[in-house]
Amino acid sequence: MKLFSAALLAISLALAAPGPAAAAPSERVVLAGGCFWGMQLVFGSLVGVNRAVAGYAGGNAQTAEYETVSTGATGHAESVEVTYDPSKISFKQLLDVYFLVAHDPTQLNRQGPDSGTQYRSEIFYTTTAQQREALAYMADLKNRHVYGSKIVTVVAPLHGFYPAESYHQDYAVHNPQNPYIVFNDLPKMHKLRQDFPALVKPNAPF
Repeated sequence: MKLFSAALLAISLALAAPGPAAAAPSERVVLAGGCFWGMQLVFGSLVGVNRAVAGYAGGNAQTAEYETVSTGATGHAESVEVTYDPSKISFKQLLDVYFLVAHDPTQLNRQGPDSGTQYRSEIFYTTTAQQREALAYMADLKNRHVYGSKIVTVVAPLHGFYPAESYHQDYAVHNPQNPYIVFNDLPKMHKLRQDFPALVKPNAPF
């Protein structure tokens, strides 16, 4: 009887013991909108974004290298892989930042001083829900005449993302005095803080 009671107690304690904490929910999308330095800076600064990685999407693994991508002949776009917690930031909020802060979606194959297909505007979705929401968002921008020119953003499925070289990761944070960062990327952070202050992490740079 004592052995049986001890066994029951052990089972009860095992059932009552807390299990491993459930992993935070996460989703992923890859966004291209010009030089990945500024894109990574902006999206990495958002509440609910667990990780933002600079890299390449749209081409194959063999050509996912900076000097080769820079020729504009690989099919790759400089991109940022955004891993986010949808309970803390919605995909719609990511689209707000993408279309209204991070880049100009009316510029075809260029952003600011950079030109070439590697600087195109493209959303590489990972779920059909993202695809539907992105297309609906763009239609709404068009209907509201938010931009005076045609939005040229492409919406396509993600077939592969390849992280960029280590020296490109968090480049803006490590090189805040670089003239390119000062003139092209810091204004994006200023606009982000001005237009969407509730979305900015407390410890975000700049």
